[in-house]
Amino acid sequence: MEETISLKEILETLKKRIVMIIAIILGAVGISAAISFFVLTPIYETSTQILVNQSPTEQQTYSTSDIDTNRELINTYNVIIKSPTILESVREELGLERSYNSLNSQINVAAEGDSQVVSISVQDPDPVMAVNIANMTANVFERDIVNIMSVDNVSILSTAELTEEMSPVSPQPMLNMAIAFVVGLMAAVGLAFLLEFLDNTIKTEQDIERDLELPILGVIPEMDANDQKAAKPYREEPGSEKVNAQKIS
Repeated sequence: MEETISLKEILETLKKRIVMIIAIILGAVGISAAISFFVLTPIYETSTQILVNQSPTEQQTYSTSDIDTNRELINTYNVIIKSPTILESVREELGLERSYNSLNSQINVAAEGDSQVVSISVQDPDPVMAVNIANMTANVFERDIVNIMSVDNVSILSTAELTEEMSPVSPQPMLNMAIAFVVGLMAAVGLAFLLEFLDNTIKTEQDIERDLELPILGVIPEMDANDQKAAKPYREEPGSEKVNAQKIS
C-alpha cells in the first residue's frame, strides 16, 4: 500500500524544521557574499571597434558586391586578430609577461551584427591594462594586415577609454547571492524532508496505528501549567483519622 503525504504534513514538516531552513539559507547567502566581495578578483572589460571598409578611389564607387566581400573578410579577420602573429606583437609592444594563451583568453572578437564593424573586447583585473591591450590589438592589426593579406581596408572606428564609471563585469555579488539563496532554499527543504523520512520515532497515535499496527486503547492528554495549578491534590484534615476511628468503634 502506497503512502501519500498531504499538504498539511508538508507544511508541518517545514514548520518543524524552519530554524534549520533559515540557517542554511542565511549561511549560503553569507558565504556567497563573502566570496564575491573578498575572495574573487574583480574583472574589468573594455572594447574598441574597427571598420572593415576599403577606401574608394576618386573614380571608384561602392557596390553591393564590395560590401559583401568586406563582410566575408570579417570572419577571416576575427581569426587573424587572435592569431600569434598579432598577439605576439601586442605582447612585445606592451611588455606583457604573460603567455600567448593567457592573452588570447582575455580577448574576444565579434562582428556587430551584419555590419562591417568588428568589436575587440578585453577583460583584465587592471582596467588600465584592459584599455591598453584593446587599443594596442586594434593598432597592431590595422598595421600588420596590410602585409598579411595585402589589403588596406581596416580602420579604427573607436578606441577604448578609461572612465570613472567603469565597473567590474565580474563577479556580480547580487546575482551570486540570489543564486545562493535559491540553492540554499532547495538544499534546506530537501534536507528537512530527508530528516523527516529518516525519523522513525513515535510521536502521535497515528504513528502507532500506521507503524506498529496496534489499536489505541486510550489517550492521556498533556497538562500545561494552568491545568496543574487547577488540579489540587487531596489533603486529609488533621485528626480526621481519629474521628473516623471513633465512629467505627
